Amino acid sequence: MIKPRYFVKALALYKVFRTYQLNRKDLDKADSLSAHLKAHGEDFKLMVSMAKDTLTGKHKMNKWNMSIIVGTIVYVVSPLDAVPDIIPVLGWLDDVAIVSYALSKLQKEMERYKKEQQLQPAKI
Repeated sequence: MIKPRYFVKALALYKVFRTYQLNRKDLDKADSLSAHLKAHGEDFKLMVSMAKDTLTGKHKMNKWNMSIIVGTIVYVVSPLDAVPDIIPVLGWLDDVAIVSYALSKLQKEMERYKKEQQLQPAKI
């Protein structure tokens, strides 16, 4: 039986995401790629900040929400995704769709994070 091409690609993506370890370089790259996400760019930057602060212990978040953020960031920075980013416009549409989904699931967590940030004293 011949596996359809999309199924093989989906399995490859799953293997990459299952074993991937998010690091500071990925977070910085994700931050820089936020410009490609148009209307979601600022919210995506906020999501990256939430991940950074959670990893450093400045913010507490449940594992499920963190897994959504990590999965989204890895998808955006990974060269392996459903539609490669080198394809103009279409390459970013799948990223925008993934980010939109993540933002819809993380809305309450993001509001809580924003409130926490407002309560912290200003950094000099």
